[in-house]
Amino acid sequence: MIKSSEEVVSVAGERLAIVKGGAGKPLLIFHDELGYPGWMTWNETIAHERELLIPLQPGFGKTPKIEWVRTYRDLAGFYSQVVRELKLDPVDVIGYSAGGFIAAEMVAADPKIFSKMILVAPMGIKPAEGEIMDIFPITMRTHLRATVADPHGTPEFLKLYGGEMTPEQFEAFEDARAESARIGWEPYMHNPALPCLLRGTNTPTLLVWGTRDRVVPRGCIDEYKKAIPGAQVATIENVGHRPEIENSTEFVTIVSRFLSE
Repeated sequence: MIKSSEEVVSVAGERLAIVKGGAGKPLLIFHDELGYPGWMTWNETIAHERELLIPLQPGFGKTPKIEWVRTYRDLAGFYSQVVRELKLDPVDVIGYSAGGFIAAEMVAADPKIFSKMILVAPMGIKPAEGEIMDIFPITMRTHLRATVADPHGTPEFLKLYGGEMTPEQFEAFEDARAESARIGWEPYMHNPALPCLLRGTNTPTLLVWGTRDRVVPRGCIDEYKKAIPGAQVATIENVGHRPEIENSTEFVTIVSRFLSE
């Protein structure tokens, strides 16, 4: 079993908590708008071949909020500084949901920062059809249950989020939602300029989407595919917004194949 560790580094003028695990070529991972959920099956599997680097987003508890970061584009600029200062570029990246938004903003500003990019149910572009779920008016428990197609049939979801939330868990989720609202409220979880900024991007890109995703509609995937030339699309049947925990076997197969091509 591969163990992960957490360390706080001084980088880009700030203090940033980073979860690390595995060995091999670095793989940068941006968690979603709910924060880092912990070391999961898919992490364990991929960490046998890659070193996973998972920064914990500023304002999400363990990393202090950065006052000058007011938008996802600002946050992407901060992470770009982090990547350069840690001498990681070009690096492979996986971004989940709002984490995909961050990665897309980064590659739009610097097409050479990533060698390969995987966006899993990414926010960031307004779909022509459908809407990104408005996650802020609903309760935390409703939000969590909406991220998977079958909460009761997903063992890892129940392990992570089942039962009554502890005060610490609840506080961490609310910190994450508050920070996501602060930088993504208006326009709601997208940047109208992003499709234009992505034109001409030639970073090999894989878009992953679950066919029962209630948070990010297929329209977001379609718009990203239009914006990024040559982007590939992989769909996973009968899963929602968290394909990495709902069908980790197929997810890892898809991701590993793309990264090794």
